[in-house]
Amino acid sequence: MTAVLICSHVEDLKADLGETLLWRQDVERQIVTKMEEARMLAVAARPRVVVIDRDLPWAARVLTALREDPSTRGLSLVVMARGDFEAVEVELLECGANAILRLPAGPEWNQRLERLMDVPVRKETRFPVSFGVEASTNGGGAASAQALNLSASGMLIETECALKVLDEVQLQIGLPVTIDPMRVAGQVVRLAGPSQFGVEFRRVGPAESRRIQGYLATLGA
Repeated sequence: MTAVLICSHVEDLKADLGETLLWRQDVERQIVTKMEEARMLAVAARPRVVVIDRDLPWAARVLTALREDPSTRGLSLVVMARGDFEAVEVELLECGANAILRLPAGPEWNQRLERLMDVPVRKETRFPVSFGVEASTNGGGAASAQALNLSASGMLIETECALKVLDEVQLQIGLPVTIDPMRVAGQVVRLAGPSQFGVEFRRVGPAESRRIQGYLATLGA
């Protein structure tokens, strides 16, 4: 049984989420309305994903708490948002959310949840990365970075470039086991520390995906 934790002021969410994989028969859902309940169940139930309502007054605090606690740091955290984009969503991504999913739930919900609930293993590695920035306070252009870890769905990079959450980047990745660099589109989804940024891959071709998986296999467990 797959455990899912949902934090919302609305207790009956079937109308909103009933068509998503969160409502499959093999999913055990826990819905909480208080922050301390959320923190307790995140530790006790070890959910595959935690869904947090953007409009909860403690949404940013619980995201920060879950990312700072070593026992919950690796959980997939999703923000559920109603209506149009609001500036607070950038703050929630900076606090550690992996994704913002907007209601009403469409096909992208299951696509993103499948990736997040699978929780790809990240492996420590070091290799250079170059990238172009499509939207950034520094006006765009090319920059260089160092990869710190890698998974099939994203990577952690370290760079002096002034990136922001939601910046679109075009990565040129030279994996140590390959000769030709590969190009992958990504988006900055997390500020991980001073000069460190979590990047989620957005458009990865089959050939590039195979190369990443092959490299990860060489790193061992």
